[in-house]
Order: sequence, then C-alpha cells, then structure tokens
Amino acid sequence: MLRAYPHPHFWILHIDGSAMPNPGRMAIGVVLTGPDGSVHQLAQVLPGSGCNNEAELRALQAGLALAQAQGASGVRIYTDSHWLLEQLAAQALGWPQARATVRLAHYIGAAQAGVAGFAEVQWRWIPRHHNTEADALARQACLTRTAEMADAVHTAAIP
Repeated sequence: MLRAYPHPHFWILHIDGSAMPNPGRMAIGVVLTGPDGSVHQLAQVLPGSGCNNEAELRALQAGLALAQAQGASGVRIYTDSHWLLEQLAAQALGWPQARATVRLAHYIGAAQAGVAGFAEVQWRWIPRHHNTEADALARQACLTRTAEMADAVHTAAIP
C-alpha cells in the first residue's frame, strides 16, 4: 500500500468496501495510520446484502468513526472508488458534481456528517493496486463469510 505522510496532525485513512457478488454480501476494510506511525485495522462483514457503493460508504463511516475515536482532527482519505469521491468530494477535487444516488441517500448523508466532524479533510483517489491492505481486509472478510455460509449449508445438508 502506498503511504504518504502529510502534515504531522493528519491521520491517513485507507478504505475499501466489497460486495460479492455485486450486489451481494458486503464487507469493509479500513487501515488508519496515525501521525506517529501507529496502524489500526478493521475488517468487518456487514449484515444483509447490498452493492459495492454501499459497502464503500460504510467503510468510510467506519474509518471516520475509528479516526474520531483515536482523537484525529485532520484526516486524508484514500479510496479507489470514483463513485464515492463523486458523491462526497467532487467540489473539493474540482470534479463535476455527480447526480445523487437516491437509494443510498441515507448513507451519503451519514458519511457527510462524519466528514463534518473533522477540522480538515483531504480526499485522494488511488488505483486499487495502491490500496492493497484495505482491499485485502474487505475481500478476506467477505470471503470468510462466504466460506462460513458454504460450511453451514453443507453441514445442514448432512443428515
């Protein structure tokens, strides 16, 4: 994973959401790096099913909550989701504003509220191959749930 260290008060947040299939089971991966180099990771299977964009939003929410719990006041967010950036950071990045995704309006609003809790937020898009840790955490959580579900179905089928 590419880690760039900005101003000392910034925390670096790498996020990724996964849905397998899409839409399907969702999981998130979060890697939060503090100004002192401390690393906090989160991999979580989400209840229910949804699309990759919902998973991305929920990864952002979880990452922002983790950053707040650590006392962060400034955060630089790295994501490989163009869609997420179009929904939440288009103006900050000088991108055209995307049409809102109505089905996910609740999650978009919650993410906007989470972002508003920081004194300074910077947004960065990175290619997936530079977001490897967060991507791996999300995929592993999703695959683990898939394997558990397959085991449960297989076990249930055995008399």
